[in-house]
Amino acid sequence: MAFLPEFLLGTFLGTPTWFWVAFLVLVALILVFDLGVFNRKNHEIGYRQSLTMSGIYVSLALLFGAWVWLARGREAGLDFYTAYVIEYSLSMDNIFMMSVIFAYFKIPRQYQHRVLFWGVLGVVLLRGAMITAGTALIHEFDWILLIFGAFLVYSGIKMLMTAEDEAETMENSRIVRFLEKNLRITRIIDSQAFFKLINSPKSGKPVRYATPLFLALITIELVDVIFAVDSIPAVFAITIDSFVVFTSNIFAVLGLRTLYFLLAAMVSQFRYLSPAVSIVLVFIGGKVFYSYIFDAKVDSLLSLCITLAVLGTGMILSVVRKDGKREEDAK
Repeated sequence: MAFLPEFLLGTFLGTPTWFWVAFLVLVALILVFDLGVFNRKNHEIGYRQSLTMSGIYVSLALLFGAWVWLARGREAGLDFYTAYVIEYSLSMDNIFMMSVIFAYFKIPRQYQHRVLFWGVLGVVLLRGAMITAGTALIHEFDWILLIFGAFLVYSGIKMLMTAEDEAETMENSRIVRFLEKNLRITRIIDSQAFFKLINSPKSGKPVRYATPLFLALITIELVDVIFAVDSIPAVFAITIDSFVVFTSNIFAVLGLRTLYFLLAAMVSQFRYLSPAVSIVLVFIGGKVFYSYIFDAKVDSLLSLCITLAVLGTGMILSVVRKDGKREEDAK
């Protein structure tokens, strides 16, 4: 490692600094490739392109997990895959909220990728800050994992027993009301711009107005923070390795954008996936208490297998029993 600059030879949150830098460079290259090759022009992303891009992002995550396995050992690799699967499954609710937000602000499909692209940059910074804070708290007060575990059990049970109407939530959203009250807003969407110069009705001079694209971007960022309150503790309950927590989160977020275009119209049909995610959250939360009480860690491979089995069962039931649901709806 003598060829590396001195500052890269140190550690950050228990992981070599050059690991972090290499990962952030990889993310930057992925985003540049995405914007510069796949989406150089504004266009409506179709099913085939969404499927191709989703396959690429999932493959990159799997390859990165293999590298984590080789570089940091079997347990770290399995923890990465488990965390990635859980983050990806928790993204389903996020996808549905995105579709509601885009519909509420009437964002044309050809501009939605731009909003999601810049949204990822904000998510990297916000989740990075939340994970850094979470890591510092856990290393200072290890009992805080019990709070995370209890929160996950509570969230899982709440998801099983309640179902919010996201469209109605948007109508009454404090976030939307705050933005609309405190920003100069135009409802005109004739380009991909987040801001637009419009002559002020008072002074007649050009004034910068926020377009619905900017409102959608900010709303998606803030909604992601709310969802991260569930997802980040779920990953910390699997591992306290901040590098695995951060990288699994970011790979799931990167894939979320392409998954949105692939599943936005179908996500509501996976009616058994949400209960499956709820069961996984309760299981992960229960693991924390088991580890704390018995001072024993549940094997990472077992955790991954249970997570995949529960989520897979939810998706299979959603597909198998889809026709039955249509018949019920028709009645």
